[in-house]
Amino acid sequence: MFRILFFSPRIAPNTGNAIRTAAATGAELHLVEPLGFDLSEPKLRRAGLDYHDLASVTVHASLDDAWTALAPQRVFAFTAHATRLFTDVRYQPGDVLMFGPEPTGLDATTLADSHITDRIRIPMLSGRRSLNLANAAAVAVYEAWRQQGFRGAR
Repeated sequence: MFRILFFSPRIAPNTGNAIRTAAATGAELHLVEPLGFDLSEPKLRRAGLDYHDLASVTVHASLDDAWTALAPQRVFAFTAHATRLFTDVRYQPGDVLMFGPEPTGLDATTLADSHITDRIRIPMLSGRRSLNLANAAAVAVYEAWRQQGFRGAR
């Protein structure tokens, strides 16, 4: 399945919602520290509801630790500054869908990481800064899963 990577997420409810998305789709959720919250925060638990036990969530101490653990073949960094659309990618199981922290997104140094295969974006109307992190991750993972015929869905 697909792997969602949140690099230094700041807002607990977004991560809680991503836990629900991971549980609903079979995607893995990987979080890279530092986190802007404690994983036991009530807001995170409430957003994730009872899905915590159904989701695969791994916390990595650093991005280098995440790369070592994931050994990714392909990493797609989502950024509003990319020109290629996320729908132009032919996703494969095991792909990493990478998102940056709220509200800044991925910084230039992180985007230059040699593990990143491509920079892609989700289209928005002109003058809008960004989508909510959890919503962007859901849009991306559902497109990737759709391309695989929603394998495993009921």
